[in-house]
Amino acid sequence: MKHWVDLDRARQAILDGTGSGVRVAVIDSGVETSHPMLRGMELVDDLAIKIDGHRLRVVPGAGHDVFGHGTAVAGILRMLAPEAEIGSIRVLGNDNTSRTAIIQRAAEEALDRGYHVLNCSFGCGVPGQVLQYKAWVDQAYLKGIHVVAACNNEDFSKQEWPAYFPSVIAVNMARTTGESVFYYRSGTMIEFAARGVNVKVPWIGSTEKVVTGSSFAAPRLAALVARLLSVFPDLGPLQTKAVLHRLAVPMTARVAGPNVICV
Repeated sequence: MKHWVDLDRARQAILDGTGSGVRVAVIDSGVETSHPMLRGMELVDDLAIKIDGHRLRVVPGAGHDVFGHGTAVAGILRMLAPEAEIGSIRVLGNDNTSRTAIIQRAAEEALDRGYHVLNCSFGCGVPGQVLQYKAWVDQAYLKGIHVVAACNNEDFSKQEWPAYFPSVIAVNMARTTGESVFYYRSGTMIEFAARGVNVKVPWIGSTEKVVTGSSFAAPRLAALVARLLSVFPDLGPLQTKAVLHRLAVPMTARVAGPNVICV
C-alpha cells in the first residue's frame, strides 16, 4: 500500500468486518460439511492430499473430516468471519498426524488457487524438515498471502514450524471468553494469543466438543485477519502483523494458556 493504514479504521474493521471477498484455506483434517453447526456452508474447494505409491495426488475431499479438528477450525472461522470464503484441504489422518511432504503439497495447492489466508493449526518440530516449510512460507510471503499458524500445546516456546517463521502470524491459546479479543507478547516468536481454552466447537458425527489448544486460537486470528482484509485488501503479511501489534491487548499472566510457564 502507498499509505499507512489508519489504526482507528483498522480497529473498526477487525471488530465489524465480515471477511467478504477473502478466501481462507483450512489445511487440516477435512470439514464435515453436513454438520448442523455448519449448515449452509459451501466450501470453495474440498480437497484431500493422498499418497499414491511414491506420488502425491489431489483428490476430492467429499465433505469428510477424518478426525474432527478441521470441522472445529471451520466452525470458528465461519462464526467470526461469516462472509469469508472457506476452502478445505485435508492433510491430517484419523490419528491427527501428517507428513511434511503432504502439508507442503497442500500449501502449494492453496497458494496456486488464490487463497488470501492459510490457517495452519499444526506444527512440525523436526529441524531437518524446516526448509520444506520455509519453501512454501516464503512463497506465500512473496505473493502477499497471510499464513496463520498454531504453536506447541505443551510449551509455547518449543520450536515448531511454520509458527516459528517471522513472516507467519503465530498464535497461542489464551484463557478468555472474548470472541474477538487478541493479545500480543513481545520477545517471543509466538507473538499473539486468542481464545483457545475450553472452547465449544463442532466435531465429527454432527456432535459438539469442548476443546483446548492453540489449534483453536489460530482460526480466531485467521478470521480477524479476514475481517481486516475485507476492508484493506492490499495489506501484505508484514503490514498486517504490524497492525495487529498495535491493536492487540498486552499479554498478562492472568490470561496465559496452560502451555505458558511464565509471562
